[in-house]
Amino acid sequence: MIAGMWIRSSMTYRASFVITVIGNLLVTGLDFVTILLMFSQVHSLGGWSLPEVAFLYGLSATAFGISDLVLGSMDVLGARIRDGSFDTLLVRPAPVLAQIGADRFALRRLGRITQGGLVLGYALLHIDVNWTVGKLLLVPMMLLCGAAIFGALFVAGAAFQILAQDAAEVQNAFTYGGTTLLQYPPAVFGKDFVRGVTFMLPLAFVNWVPASYVLGRPYPLDLPPGAEFASPLVALAFCALAGLAWRAGLKSYRSTGS
Repeated sequence: MIAGMWIRSSMTYRASFVITVIGNLLVTGLDFVTILLMFSQVHSLGGWSLPEVAFLYGLSATAFGISDLVLGSMDVLGARIRDGSFDTLLVRPAPVLAQIGADRFALRRLGRITQGGLVLGYALLHIDVNWTVGKLLLVPMMLLCGAAIFGALFVAGAAFQILAQDAAEVQNAFTYGGTTLLQYPPAVFGKDFVRGVTFMLPLAFVNWVPASYVLGRPYPLDLPPGAEFASPLVALAFCALAGLAWRAGLKSYRSTGS
């Protein structure tokens, strides 16, 4: 209902909406332009070719775009806590998390999904892969599980905002920063850093691990066989932990009194 209100509002001026979506598509596309500029000077990046890096980019950008469309409004939570309007959400007969996700729902974020999908389409046409049924199934699985993992990051970040009273930029460092990180091959990062985003913050299961299997490359770390299919379990566990963090955040909330 809340999301529908914002959608109707954005569609009131359709020309403005279309221009905004196109602008969002072009702005987010600058990230891939940066990669193209790199490859104008080198033949590979960390041993990965342009189509292979585009594969990582497309998976990360599309998965994040889906999550951002649904839960990207979480960064308004800190402002609501400061001005006291968060209290209003607590007394409404609807889940608070759903209300925050639908708050200022922006269809313009479809531009990010479209741009990521276009890059992914390019990559699928140009990567040299011996496709099997398992590899084909991994592509949509990476998108869905990646969206769930990023969604869990949004929810966990929102819970932290409740505790810190406002920490939108901290949340953005892990969400927007996470998708930028995954657009590059793991070979360009140090081993300790890769371990951190595999075992502590499981971003590697968005695309690095399953994409390595699809492309016939070694895993970023010495992971056991079958790790490429672990993304659903990782996403489920991460979402459960984020849910617990959200519940703990709500229980610890103290009204501003305004």
